[in-house]
Amino acid sequence: MVRSHEPPTARTDPPPAPGTGPAGSPATPATPVRAPDPARPAPGAAEPAAGYAAARLHLLNDPRTPGAPRRAALAALTDRWLGHLMRVAQRDTRVPGSALVAVGGYGRGELSPRSDLDLLLLHDGTADPRAVAALADRIWYPVWDLGLALDHSVRTPAEVRTTAGADLKVHLGLLDARPVAGDPGLVASLRATVLADWRNRAPGRLPELAELCRERAERHGDLHHLLEPDLKEARGGLRDATALRAVAASWLADAPRDGLADARRTLLDTRDALHLTTGRAGDRLALEDQDQTAARLGVLDADALLRRVYEAAGTIAYAGDVTWREVHRVLRARSARRRIRTVLTGGARRAEPERTPLADGVVEHDGEVALARTARPERDPVLLLRAAAAAAQAGLPLSPHAVRRLAATAPPLPVPWPAEAREEFVTLLGAGEPTVAVWEALDAEGLITRLLPDWERVRHRPQRNAVHLWTVGRHLVETAVRAAELTRRVDRPDLLLVAALLHDIGKGWPGDHAEAGETIARDTAARMGFDAADAAVVAALVRHHLLLVQTATRRDPEDPATVRTVADAVGTMGTLQLLVALTEADALATGPAAWSGWRALLVDDLAERTGAVLDGAAPAAASAPGAEEERLAVEALRTGGPVLALRSHGDGDDSGSRAAEDGGAPEPVGAELLIALPDRPGVLPAVAGVLALHRLTVRSADLRELALPAAGTDAVLVLNWRVAAAYGALPQPARLRADLVRALDGSLGLRARLAERDAARPRRRGAEPPPPRVTVAADASRRATVLEVRAPDAPGLLHRIGLALEDAGVRVRSAHVSTLGANAVDAFYLTADGGGPLSADAAEDLARTLARALR
Repeated sequence: MVRSHEPPTARTDPPPAPGTGPAGSPATPATPVRAPDPARPAPGAAEPAAGYAAARLHLLNDPRTPGAPRRAALAALTDRWLGHLMRVAQRDTRVPGSALVAVGGYGRGELSPRSDLDLLLLHDGTADPRAVAALADRIWYPVWDLGLALDHSVRTPAEVRTTAGADLKVHLGLLDARPVAGDPGLVASLRATVLADWRNRAPGRLPELAELCRERAERHGDLHHLLEPDLKEARGGLRDATALRAVAASWLADAPRDGLADARRTLLDTRDALHLTTGRAGDRLALEDQDQTAARLGVLDADALLRRVYEAAGTIAYAGDVTWREVHRVLRARSARRRIRTVLTGGARRAEPERTPLADGVVEHDGEVALARTARPERDPVLLLRAAAAAAQAGLPLSPHAVRRLAATAPPLPVPWPAEAREEFVTLLGAGEPTVAVWEALDAEGLITRLLPDWERVRHRPQRNAVHLWTVGRHLVETAVRAAELTRRVDRPDLLLVAALLHDIGKGWPGDHAEAGETIARDTAARMGFDAADAAVVAALVRHHLLLVQTATRRDPEDPATVRTVADAVGTMGTLQLLVALTEADALATGPAAWSGWRALLVDDLAERTGAVLDGAAPAAASAPGAEEERLAVEALRTGGPVLALRSHGDGDDSGSRAAEDGGAPEPVGAELLIALPDRPGVLPAVAGVLALHRLTVRSADLRELALPAAGTDAVLVLNWRVAAAYGALPQPARLRADLVRALDGSLGLRARLAERDAARPRRRGAEPPPPRVTVAADASRRATVLEVRAPDAPGLLHRIGLALEDAGVRVRSAHVSTLGANAVDAFYLTADGGGPLSADAAEDLARTLARALR
């Protein structure tokens, strides 16, 4: 149905076209509705409307009637008012054989505070069209006068049937048709016809409905993984719940019913609270509305609200997967029977689908993995994992009947697990992408929590970080999927897969999640039957799963303290090998902003240096500059000014990682900008300011000194940037260089120009990000003081940091800058005028000063 028809600005204007149908799109021609006479208002409408408005307001503000009772009470209240309008209008217009019908959500008796009224004025076609138009006017205009959104249509039963046959969405809305007032026999006949047509046409209509659900999911995403989910349109939302009702009405298949009604009620309650919080219609649970919505529902906070919503959406999404699989199975079977009948003579018996053995007690049956007829799950505690592993390895779904039977009868595994259980669990994790569907089937029946009690804390837990695509639980499964692609690189793939699944298991506990996760991972690995040495390796991987990427992007790898710190934490070459693979799997499972060819190179370089130390070598000396860096540095020495090279991806860029060659890592984001210039004050803020002025977003950056024989005592700075244009094309290198020269000599007026642009930039509505945080990384280097800066990314942020450091009189020896989604995470190696680290007090003072400058 076309949404949110607004009333005309004056009664002499014609109302919206009546040929729009419930829950759908433009309808077939229907009886026209004329504009009313402005001198003759609808009799009896004003007084009941005022009473309805007051009663509606009281109901919505009454905290004693929340949720489903309020929706039902609001529908009943609206029924009484519209019924009065209909009776008065019928009396005045004398239209026989007519009825007012609620369809869609209103037909189900589920009116949210800002829901549209979905109405059909049904008539038998015997009355004068002008009288029918007048009847419609007497109902529509009072609704519009109260400011209520209205989806309306005027049709005969024949027109309804024709429209429903042509438009699936209209047909769906009519499945919930309910009489409000008028001729009940007319509505009963319509309902019977609509339902009969739906069941007769189900073999053609249900595939069409499945395709609509799939397309909607592609547009709106998975509700149970979105930070700002659309409660209605996203996968697992209210539209999908309505689609499942339609499938059940077809009598062709049915959805799993356990928890489905509660899940749907949770989403409806959340939408009600959202409407009351915002005062407007809408289904998107925006960040800025989540705390207030949670408070209205009596939920602890926004995270608890999202977990509740995710749980409900996951239930609906799983029910949808099972239901559509069953629909397709039934339709395939019908099609096969028809083909058999055309070939065989009458009386031939239909062959049963084959049952192909997959494992002990596990078979493939009709496209699903089921339990064998001889299986005894109550006597075989490993059967659960054997069936799951077989399904994932075969790339087939687990039969919901098998999962329910296992949940009801399978005994718990002994602790520690027997070797077979551990091997089947690792096989499940190593199956790759098919693991996800099997894992979700087990999780839907509570079997994962039975296997891993600590799973309950991370399942459906939101991650309030734009870099992450998934909730914590799904991210852990995705990391195992990614790790399965890397098992050929390591000597112990079993430890890699288990560590991938457990690396964020500490989230949800107070403090550092890696520290909490270390203890949980050690206990869990022992529970699975790994020996103490293997459990210690899994625990170490979980404890240090962020070590390589954070060190590579925030520390100077040429500082001996950096490599020694990593080597001491890792301990052995075998653990380092596993940690490199886990780092890549974790980043790839996080999202595209978390991994690139550039980051892979940094991690590989750090791992190579660390491996050398673990093999007994001293920390590597400063690496020799690349040919391009050396060429630019020599030219900068010769000219005494900045020299740069800008190379976009695809211009011979060979900086992809080993993983990129294997097809595992994404290509670098943006263009590579190399800048070389003699060291002098103000380099960092000048370069960063020029990039911001040209609307270049910094994805990553590295600043360091190069030691060249020709330079003597002069220092040459090389800045390696990964940048992307905010919009439009990249600037010309000559323009960048010219502006950089002017910025360095002070003639560009960078501060004023950037401040002017910031003032003109519109402020975006949204949740307030946390304030910047600046910390001193103790013991990160013996040669310099390391400051870590974490702040919301914004144009000119690095310029402001550089200015603050210049004003403080410290020297930037090297800088390591990275942007993760909407957050900047930077590290700066600083020295005092004498060349050594800052004192502890001076470093803390500088951290506080910089934090204030960034607010």
